[in-house]
Parts: sequence; C-alpha cells; structure tokens
Amino acid sequence: GGKMAAWARAVRGLLLDVSGVLYDSGGDGGVPIAGSVEAVRRIKASGLKLRFCTNETQATREKFVKKLQGMGFDISVAEVTAPAPAACRILKERSLRPHLLVHNALVPEFAEIDKANPNCVVIGDAAENFTYANLNEAFRVLIEMEKPVLISLGRGRYYKETDGLKLDVGAYMKALEYACDVQAEVVGKPAKMFFESALAEMGVPPHQAIMIGDDIVNDVGGAQRCGMRALQVRTGKYRPCDENHPHVKPDAYVNNLAEAVDIILQQL
Repeated sequence: GGKMAAWARAVRGLLLDVSGVLYDSGGDGGVPIAGSVEAVRRIKASGLKLRFCTNETQATREKFVKKLQGMGFDISVAEVTAPAPAACRILKERSLRPHLLVHNALVPEFAEIDKANPNCVVIGDAAENFTYANLNEAFRVLIEMEKPVLISLGRGRYYKETDGLKLDVGAYMKALEYACDVQAEVVGKPAKMFFESALAEMGVPPHQAIMIGDDIVNDVGGAQRCGMRALQVRTGKYRPCDENHPHVKPDAYVNNLAEAVDIILQQL
C-alpha cells in the first residue's frame, strides 16, 4: 500500500550514486547516511538489478569498496561503475599515454597504461595533489600539444565531506580548459557513455531504470538525458536551492535513499 508514485512504476534496475547517497565521505573515513545500509540490503532482496555509479576517484575501486563494506554495505567491485576503468579503455583504444593529475591512491588503476612521453592529460579528484606546481605541470603538457587532449574523470563542482563542502575535479578541469583553450572529454557522470555502460552491465533499458543521486546536474540531469528517471535525495551536498534549478527537474525528491526504496518496493 502507501502512496502510489507514478515515477516508481515498472522498474527493473536502480543506479545509486554513492557519496552523498550511501555515505558522507571524510578524513575519518566517513559515515553512512541513516537507513542506507538497510536500503541496499532491501534492494538486493527484492531482486531488482543494482549498480553503484560513482565518480569517486580518490581510491581504487577495491579500496573504495572495502571501505563501504566496513560500514556494513553489501557491495562488490563487480557492481561498481567508476570513471578510472572507463578512462583506461579510452586510453588503450586511442593509444593515448597520459600525464596523470590524480589522487595518489588512484594511480594503481592505471598500472597497465603506458605513461612515458605523454600525449594527453587525465585529471581526477586529486584533493591535496591539486597544488599550483601540479596544475602547472599538467598545463605545460597540454599547452605544448598541437591538439591538446584533456580527459576528466568527472565534472563535479563540489561534494560533501563530514567536515564541510570540498572543491571537486570540475573546478580544476575548467581551469585547464580555460588556460589551454581546450574542451575536456568527461568519462564519468554526466557522460552518456558512463550511464549507458552501467545500464548495459545490468541488462536493463533506460526506461526501466531509476538513478538516485545527490547531484542535481551530474546524477539527475545526466540520467534523464539518457532516458532514465532520476530522483534527488535531500542528503549529501543537496541544498534547498537545487529545487529551483533552471534546467533540471527530478522525477521526484525524496528525503533519503531509504524513503526512495520504500516507495519503489511498494510498487513491485
């Protein structure tokens, strides 16, 4: 029973953003958002297909998943769609040798990739590695190329940690775009290819899938442009002004993941 929500009908797969939906990250490792551990368990018990779609690039998927398992989440590396492996596929396909401006902990994801004599720059959420010297080094690699190639593992503006909001990769991507007069190719959310590979991995068409995220532009807008329904949670970096966004209107607002799962499971 409960409220019949039109947006919740005929769902076969859920895509969950991780940071701000499952947990808030932080220097202390972060904290799960109330009800989210149980919500993931209930999704799995329901038989719905599930993918965790993250732009997280401060750790390898293995480390990231271990951290979430330590918080009680039922999650495996095979269920995570993340930007670094997608970037590696592109680098190999196009014979690109990256100069990496990424978090130290992400470097192992690029172990198989030739990095000698770079002919592109890959930028991720480097956090403390975003020093002037490191940005300038990436700038120099790009500016000396005839056709600069900048690949970004996301375009987020900021995210929420336990001690407040933090600048994300998008701000630094824009700095390099501006300095080098180049347009970055984004491989994480909101890129269409990113969502499409998550759907393909689930074997679910877009109209039978719902994305749940805290980022109005990259989660909600990105998913809707792929033909999915998308929900905005009022957790993570959500701010009330998101509800007046000029371009993106979520299919629904929910207070948190647990509430979304309640409504979706009632319709099954």
